[in-house]
Amino acid sequence: MTTNNTSNTASFGVDRDKLSAHVDRDFDRIVLELSKLVAIPGIAWESFDASELDRSAEAVEQLVREAGMEQVDILRVPAEDGTMGGPAIVANRPARDGKPTILLYAHHDVQPPGDEELWNTKPFEATEIDGRLFGRGAADDKAGIMVHIAALRAVLETVSDFGLGVTFFLEGEEEAGSPSFRNFLETHRDRLEADVIVVADSSNWKVGVPALTTSLRGMVGGVVEVRTLGHAVHSGMFGGPVLDAPTVAARLISTFHDAQGNVAIQGLVSNESAAVDYPESAFRADSSVLDSVSLAGSGNIADRLWNKPALSIIGMDIPSVAVSSNTLLPSTRFKFSLRVAPGQDPQAAAEAVRAHIMSQDLGGAEVTLHAEEAGQSFSTDTSAAAAQASLWALGEAWGVPAVETGIGGSIPFISDLLEVFPAAQILVTGVEDPDSRAHSANESLHLGDFRHAILAEALLLSRLNNNGL
Repeated sequence: MTTNNTSNTASFGVDRDKLSAHVDRDFDRIVLELSKLVAIPGIAWESFDASELDRSAEAVEQLVREAGMEQVDILRVPAEDGTMGGPAIVANRPARDGKPTILLYAHHDVQPPGDEELWNTKPFEATEIDGRLFGRGAADDKAGIMVHIAALRAVLETVSDFGLGVTFFLEGEEEAGSPSFRNFLETHRDRLEADVIVVADSSNWKVGVPALTTSLRGMVGGVVEVRTLGHAVHSGMFGGPVLDAPTVAARLISTFHDAQGNVAIQGLVSNESAAVDYPESAFRADSSVLDSVSLAGSGNIADRLWNKPALSIIGMDIPSVAVSSNTLLPSTRFKFSLRVAPGQDPQAAAEAVRAHIMSQDLGGAEVTLHAEEAGQSFSTDTSAAAAQASLWALGEAWGVPAVETGIGGSIPFISDLLEVFPAAQILVTGVEDPDSRAHSANESLHLGDFRHAILAEALLLSRLNNNGL
């Protein structure tokens, strides 16, 4: 386990007790404000009511303005295809006396609720049960917004000489893939430029133990089409001498992993650098993998999650059982999602997949690959001043050392932040825990960790205000 070296709070001129007392006094109000945000079903997908997304942006704008930000606007820019992007709140409080500027990112849009019969509570009605707040967006990521707002209120009301520059960037289309994100950064570069960027959209190690996310895998996605016939034919009349396209596709898919379940594609980066142990029992509980199912791959489970490639088949065009017939299908398509290790160029990974597919002997079947998406990986320089300050603040707030963790998933827009603001130090934090179930039914937020997250960010703001970078 990699942890921070905690130091005496007073050595940084930070009054932890005063900040903590403010968060305690304000906490009921914070939870109520979060609950009101949860009640707004702001979903940035075309098939949902766009007015609710606007209502969500307006509610967040009001909270940000009341928190003490000086310039607050709801802004939109078009995506590359010309479609207008979702409403984002940008707010600025300029730095004074040569102090650095910190940008606080989160997103106010949410995932659709899905099948509401799977929920134990109403998805857009915040409900507290046993110390957790249930509701869509309660954790991902309206809690991140409230961490930023509540932390700012705490420092403005307790730090008499607060002059740190603060920028809010609260996006409104993250769950739809942030299609206008890059254009937004470039259009409003002057208002978003910062020395430190905090992305509050990740998870902690477990309830009661904070984490700084120090690495993210990159992503490559694509669609493979396999064709064996010019047209469909009767399976009884022609089956035997020719294999149907789904069977050939299955043979191809089976080559993607070795007997242990490791990705078997040459040219992909694979690392073994995790500094934390993820017990198999804990992983099984967190992932809900069946007791009878062996875990795939080899090496440390944390490395398998964070530092090695992972390939999944996430969709396939084939008739469902309910409408199937005795027909040899001439063609089929499947979609793969490949998570690549930190340090892997996603374009090189896509070419490695292509080379692997084209090298397989599939009896002459026609195979084509259409690459669709690619996202860069990310890793944090934990020796940098902002990362050290964040690790310290997390440890002080929770009362236990913070863990440096990776995330198996990707946050593709972080590569855009790095490219547009190359000098900025990026910190990935969050309020979720392994049972938050973001994107799933019964999404929830652990209120104790929520309080700790607010205090941690207030401590970080106060330390950067006093000590800079």
